[in-house]
Amino acid sequence: MAIGTLESLKNTANREELLRKAKEVGELAEQYALQADEDAKLPDIVADKIKEAGFHKLHRPKAYGGQDLDYYTFGDIIRTVAYHSVSAAWITYFSIIHETWPAFLPKEGRDELYNSDALMADVFAPVGKVTDDPDGKGYRISGTWNFCSGVLWCDWIALGAIHQMRDGSEPELSLYIVHKKDVELIENWDPIGLRGTGSNAVKVDDVYVPPHYIFPLKRVVEGAVAPDGNYEEDYQIFNVPYIIYFLSGFSQIAIGGLERLVNDFKEKTEGRIRVYNNNSSEKDASNTQRLLGELNIQLKSLKAIANEYMDKLHEYQENGTRVLDEEEREELFARRGYVARTAAELGTRILITLGGNSLYREKHTERFVRDLIAVAAHPTHLYEDAMVGYGKSILGNPGHPMW
Repeated sequence: MAIGTLESLKNTANREELLRKAKEVGELAEQYALQADEDAKLPDIVADKIKEAGFHKLHRPKAYGGQDLDYYTFGDIIRTVAYHSVSAAWITYFSIIHETWPAFLPKEGRDELYNSDALMADVFAPVGKVTDDPDGKGYRISGTWNFCSGVLWCDWIALGAIHQMRDGSEPELSLYIVHKKDVELIENWDPIGLRGTGSNAVKVDDVYVPPHYIFPLKRVVEGAVAPDGNYEEDYQIFNVPYIIYFLSGFSQIAIGGLERLVNDFKEKTEGRIRVYNNNSSEKDASNTQRLLGELNIQLKSLKAIANEYMDKLHEYQENGTRVLDEEEREELFARRGYVARTAAELGTRILITLGGNSLYREKHTERFVRDLIAVAAHPTHLYEDAMVGYGKSILGNPGHPMW
């Protein structure tokens, strides 16, 4: 399908309303940016604004309040928030995607989680220890997970562990869903960037998990949908490769933050006077003019790469493609890695070029750069892993085992 045709799929009926709400969330978060940096969490008023906007329901099945949301608008929502606050975009993005995995649960679990209308968090890292419960049905989970983004505002938390389920033939990665009341919050979030996400650790100790609260991640990656057959066959997330969808927003976050930095670079350059350089005007300097041209071309290139990623999601949805061949899967990993690292590098270049005044926290340049570095450090798009995996797959070998 031609890209021009795919672009016409920006057909979300309430697109402009959603983007207006996204801008409102971003602008509100920006007002509290310094406070969020100090507190290592967004203020509750911002989290409430995200939930009030209804973003968490957008990619639910329609039976639970979801809608047809094209992937371009999905990305634009995230990018719009990120232009003002990378941390708020992170939480907005996660609030949307975390409400897709309940769709893959048995109906009892879907109903209970969706009808609670509570936000959800997860950590995919398979660090938990699981045992079979004596009741012959459920399981018991223990462990400590770092990086639980959004946990401060969520009631349900899905935690990764590898265990052989009763109907399985081998150990497999699944997410075991627990309620916040059964979780110990460990406030250890003190990172270089993404400070507003409040991504603290959680600990559970021998907590019971019923079978309808288990998201069989490995099976979903291999093409499974809801296990009881009671689901919407045209549900868009059932008709794309799940992990490829789930990770699609990270590039949008990076691009939104970088776009803000590029625009700020232009604005600051126009009024910048170099006192140590004969009081010359920086906007007349050819090296700065060249850099501004490079930044804009590179930003456009990253947007094109991310947009083609969304093109792929629409192609998959149209064709009902749930599983990709190895090389295509790894190419999309490489795309995510390239966008994330390039955005962080360009942001750092902007900071260095602007000089000492850009180091002040209240002027926000350094915060956006720190945030972009933190985004690039996420395992789902680590540049080195991504390029090695892609290169291996091009040569006909297995790529990265997870991403």
